[in-house]
This record gives sequence, C-alpha cells and structure tokens, in this order.
Amino acid sequence: MLRRYVRPGAAALGTAARVARGLSPGCSRRCGTLPRMPWVPELFSAPVLQQFLDRQQRDTIVDVPFFDGLVAGDTDALVGSFAGEPEVHHPVRGRIKGVEAFTAFVAEMSAWYAERHVAVEDVERVVMRTHGFEEVLLHVDGDGGRVEVPFALVADHPAGERIQELRLYWSTVPLTGRHSARPPLLQPDPDLHPADVVGEYQRALASGDLDAVVAAFEPDGYARAPTGAAFHGTDAVRGFFERLFSNDGGIPLEHCTVVDDGRACALEFNVVRWGRTEMPPQPGVAVYVRGPSGKLAAARIYDDTEPPLDPRE
Repeated sequence: MLRRYVRPGAAALGTAARVARGLSPGCSRRCGTLPRMPWVPELFSAPVLQQFLDRQQRDTIVDVPFFDGLVAGDTDALVGSFAGEPEVHHPVRGRIKGVEAFTAFVAEMSAWYAERHVAVEDVERVVMRTHGFEEVLLHVDGDGGRVEVPFALVADHPAGERIQELRLYWSTVPLTGRHSARPPLLQPDPDLHPADVVGEYQRALASGDLDAVVAAFEPDGYARAPTGAAFHGTDAVRGFFERLFSNDGGIPLEHCTVVDDGRACALEFNVVRWGRTEMPPQPGVAVYVRGPSGKLAAARIYDDTEPPLDPRE
C-alpha cells in the first residue's frame, strides 16, 4: 500500500494543486498528445487500477507515478511500460538493464519501501513529448529516526508513450551519512544553453558570482541541497551559496539535457569542478521553478557529489 505524506501548509509553498499534473502550457492529458509518465495505466490489471482510482479519488487514471507503480505488485505492467528492455540508472546499483535485473530491482525496492515505512510527499511532475521528470520527498525510517530523502527521476520517451530509460537521482547522505560516488550518465550537450533566469543562474554559479546568484531568486525563494536542507529567503540563500563558493570559485556544470514547460525546468548535468578543485564528472539534476516575477522561486538539487569544502567551516 502506498503511503502519502501531506505536509501541513503545503499549498502555501506552491506544492499542492499543480503537483500531480505539471503539464506544459496549452496541453492536457485529454488531447492525447503527451506520453504517460512513467508507467502506462492501461497495462495494469483491473484490481490495481481500481486501487489507483480509489486512492486518487478520480474517475479516470491519466498516469501512474513512479512509486505508485513500483509498489502495486504488477511487474508485467512496469516492464511493458518500456519501449524495449527495461533500463534504469540507479545511484547505488548503477545501470539496471533487462527484464530479469529490473524485476529483481522492483522486488528489492518494494521490500525496502515496506521495511523503511516509506511515505511519499509529492513535489513536482512535468511531462513533455519526449521527456519528463518527477520529484518527491521520501519520509523514511533511518537508523536514528525518521529522515527525509529528496528523490528525482528523469524519463526519456522519444518514440511515444513508452519509456526508453529512467534515470534516478538522490543522495545517500540522509540514510548512511556518506556520499556515493557515481560515474556520469550522459554526455554534455555543447548546444544546450538554458534560457532566461535559469541561464543567468547557471552563469553566476559557474563564475562564483554570489551577488548574481542571489539576484536570480525571488525574495522569498529557496534553495534546497541534495541532503534536503532548505534555505529560504535572501539571507539564507546568500549564506548557502557563500559556503558553496568557499573553495575559491564557482561550480561550472556540464549541461546534458533539459525538460522545461516554461514554469519548471529540470536540468541534468555533470559536476566537473568545484572552485579550485578539478573533479571526475559526477551526474545530477536540478529543478528550477520560476516565480511570479520570472525569478527563481525554488532551486532543488539532486546529486551525491562530495563537496571539497572544509567541514569545520
């Protein structure tokens, strides 16, 4: 049974009504032109679909979020949601490819979900014609009590509604206290140049321009670290990035893919340098949400790069 977590006051943070759909402007599921993300509803058995309907309190299932499908116990539907062989890129397990490996992964994740009494808090979902992304916050039993684990996935479905591959992102620090190094998943795209405030933020991040980074945010905007620590408001955002830039410079990223519906933008990247420290490429994704004025209302980061920073500072 999927457990949902609803944070008190979530609507005030902008994570309520729009969360479940996240559709691009001018489109709806009714037009039939957008893929499902990530699982295809029609592939699930009638009893499972009824469970989805009861839980979502809807007359029609338009799509099936990642964890809903994962714990439904209908592995054939998950396998069938891929255009070819299942392929998932996992932060710890690496590449999971093929029906047998994917089936084992589903069983392992379902068991972990039950053992850790995971509750899922929806954050954001955006589905475009060839890509989509989903963000949740997992509330999990850790060794010392309940912890929050930010989780994101990006799905490619260039040939239609079936998935080509899934890339999962989260930091292991909330659960283990340690980072897990991970090789890059994607090659940089030299022609990818994020637009508007997202591009301004990227240039400021790369150069270590603290004032320009802070200026990219709404006054009440926030930045969230991969560990889940959130920094709300101008002063907190400034303090967060001041710490990130304390290794004598900025953090230039290799840009790999982007999913952008005009309001929320997910940018997959490789970290290759942090200030004065060159680093082997390590993958991540960041989600940027534009606020009323066009500046950043939120910047949420998902990677497991270990910062070359003095822990005493």
